[in-house]
Amino acid sequence: MREQRRGKAIAMAAEEIEDYLTHERTCRVATVGANGEPHVKPLWFVWVDGALWLNSIVKSQRWTDVIRSPKVAIVIDGGEEFMELHGVEIIGTAEVVGDTPRTKLAPEGDPARPAEDAFGAKYAGGQFIPDGRHAWLRVVPEKMTSWDFRKINTMGA
Repeated sequence: MREQRRGKAIAMAAEEIEDYLTHERTCRVATVGANGEPHVKPLWFVWVDGALWLNSIVKSQRWTDVIRSPKVAIVIDGGEEFMELHGVEIIGTAEVVGDTPRTKLAPEGDPARPAEDAFGAKYAGGQFIPDGRHAWLRVVPEKMTSWDFRKINTMGA
């Protein structure tokens, strides 16, 4: 993965990024359509073993875009006031993992099983339930940039 070169003073530490991506709930996924126009939509995600997992509807524009051109940009951010802004941008290649669409829970040992367990715990009260409309996309970051403007108030203090 490429190292963040700019904004290091306000960058999150590796542990902060891990915690942030584990607990935040919504990301914005940007893909490129057939006509070259960007397509950005919010989506739930889980962060498992250094990868961002997206449970996407397979009949969506996002899915169509990713199958044609798997390069994606993803932003997870928060804050209300300017000096509260913080987040992570991930650039990577989306990879389809498992059955498309997902009709049953992945067995133990399947690469998608940890993501399904994490997704179930985070969003579904403990149990991931495949609905026959979604499938998994895994994005391993090729580049990750973070920022936390709240650190500006503590710099030099």
